[in-house]
Amino acid sequence: MAKRIIISGGGTGGHIFPAIAIANALKRIDPSTEILFVGALGRMEMERIPAAGYTIVGLDIRGFQRKSLLKNLALPFQVISSLMKARSVIRDFKPDAAVGVGGYASGPLLYMAGMMKVPYLIQEQNSYAGITNKWLGKNAKKICVAFSGMSQFFPADKIMITGNPIRKEAVDIAGKREEGLRSFGLSLDKKTILVTGGSLGARTLNECMLKGIDQFIQEDVQLIWQTGKYYYTSILASVGDKLPVNVCIVEFLDRMDLAYAAADVIISRAGAGTIVELYVVKKPVILVPSPNVAEDHQTKNALALTIKNAAIMITDSKASEELINAAISLVKNEQICMEMSKKIGGMALPDADEQIAKEVLLIAG
Repeated sequence: MAKRIIISGGGTGGHIFPAIAIANALKRIDPSTEILFVGALGRMEMERIPAAGYTIVGLDIRGFQRKSLLKNLALPFQVISSLMKARSVIRDFKPDAAVGVGGYASGPLLYMAGMMKVPYLIQEQNSYAGITNKWLGKNAKKICVAFSGMSQFFPADKIMITGNPIRKEAVDIAGKREEGLRSFGLSLDKKTILVTGGSLGARTLNECMLKGIDQFIQEDVQLIWQTGKYYYTSILASVGDKLPVNVCIVEFLDRMDLAYAAADVIISRAGAGTIVELYVVKKPVILVPSPNVAEDHQTKNALALTIKNAAIMITDSKASEELINAAISLVKNEQICMEMSKKIGGMALPDADEQIAKEVLLIAG
């Protein structure tokens, strides 16, 4: 008999990509598996999940707004409404198991799943668990994690180190360096740095690149600079008509595999999903954690690498002073690059989606 699985969560690519990867793995293992996604209305999963070929139901839920207390007045009503909607979805779909990948919708759905005796699995992507997942973890059947030391947040007997699911097409870089460089209009004979702040972009990284663009040119270092949609137009205007041949500026990277393949060094934020991809591509990386995420998750993610000398971390507040010089120094030091590549590659767990899918089907009975 076909298993019925609900996968809940989203909000960012870091939650959505793993969710889709788990769904795809479930379908590979057993094509008869029926899957329903539950996300938050108005968030990116409401577009990305249907584009991946799956059905999604939206809950009217959002997180606590730290910058505007007035916006939180409706939050209790949204929570109650989302719980009722989650109960209705579970009652109608009759899942054998539920999966939470993080994001606003994950909390109400998993809580109600527990109340209705539906077994659930948590996929915790970060090295530091959030309040909601810590609370939900008490009743979870299994908690799949990507970092060691997670027993400080969850019952040790429920933890399974699987790594985070990745976009396999994004990390398939073997033999693609030349194709990658040519696709960005760059030379095959120069060192290349990839800067990526995610689909929305990262202001600090963009400001640093704008400030240091002349220095990259002087050092004859190439730059693939992904700005994000919020910053692309203003950055092009700031650079002006004379875009240096050493620099390729793009809003979004449709072929992440070609960008990774072309890069000798990567500068990135420290989201859990990105870090797991970096493990697999095995390139030296400088992480600049975003200070604007709950419980400073990204700094803790980055520290999990730096304590093993698998990455360099520069804080957001110091990036303006240190990032450009650190990047140029690293890309020109082949010995350090080789050592960092080996260490970060040693942290890879590339089959997380399959492992998690098998656990989901196990708890589904």
